[in-house]
Amino acid sequence: MSKHVNVGLFVPHNGCPHQCSFCNQRAISGQSKQVTPEDVDKAVEIAMKNPDSKGGEIAFFGGSFTAIDRRKMTELLAAAYRYVENGGFKGIRISTRPDAIDGEICRILKGYGVTAVELGAQSMDDNVLRLNRRGHTAEDIVNASKMLKSYGFELGLQMMTGLYGSSDGDSIETAKKIIALNPATVRIYPTVVIGGTELAELYKSGEYVPQTVDSAAELCARLLLMFDEAGIAVIRTGLHSGGGVEGDYIAGAYHPAFKEICEGKIYLGKAVDFIKENQIPKGKINIHVSPDAISKMTGQKRSNIARLRELGYDAKITADKEMNKYQVYILRNEEL
Repeated sequence: MSKHVNVGLFVPHNGCPHQCSFCNQRAISGQSKQVTPEDVDKAVEIAMKNPDSKGGEIAFFGGSFTAIDRRKMTELLAAAYRYVENGGFKGIRISTRPDAIDGEICRILKGYGVTAVELGAQSMDDNVLRLNRRGHTAEDIVNASKMLKSYGFELGLQMMTGLYGSSDGDSIETAKKIIALNPATVRIYPTVVIGGTELAELYKSGEYVPQTVDSAAELCARLLLMFDEAGIAVIRTGLHSGGGVEGDYIAGAYHPAFKEICEGKIYLGKAVDFIKENQIPKGKINIHVSPDAISKMTGQKRSNIARLRELGYDAKITADKEMNKYQVYILRNEEL
């Protein structure tokens, strides 16, 4: 199955009425210039040179799309909608704040062919939201999610781990509450300290201690399994590489292959559990996983192979089309 090419346009911070503790939109999106309808045309023209663009989406990310100037918002939507009407793209995806959704906004979005709306929920804990100056409550997330679904939009929710004042426990509670809202998609972003933010000052003063890549990956591995078991697609784990993040990065759980690290932890956990549950004796073993999971089972820099060796197991990994995502099957193999 071919991967559809999406057109992503970053709408800078000027639509957002709040300055969250962690946010520096210029660094996250790699730009600060306001997007214009001409920018939409240029981005679509480039994308359409790729035959896989048909069936993709035009996406407005980065800011709070429904909070920008109403005229600018409708101009951008009108520019994008032309390419949906002519069949070039299947729909328009936007991201916004939970408190920037109401009935009027929903009707406008519907009229311009928006198909999916992602809400920056970040946390379902009111204290964490308040400490990070989000400017909305958990109830706002619930109400906006229900309203969007009632209008027929595909709902996406974004959450963050390692926020100021947050713990692994409240991140797991946030995931449970997000699952209860039954979104179609989720994005998980470990908090990264970026220059020019309140969080950077809290970090420098020692008041905020960020997650390490490893601690964030341990938590996110648990979250990925929770969403997978609930049948909710996690379409992004960790910030995108490039686009200015590396240049403004100060501390926190940023790694260009963050999801691969998380999934490596999932597969190691599954293998260790299988060994224990089936009382597999130490020695040579053959671990069967789906063909696309070979590198994940191996681990970054063969870390999973090394860990299994520490536990007394010399592992060979075999691609097996019968295996599903996050599934392992282990055989004792005397012939290896």
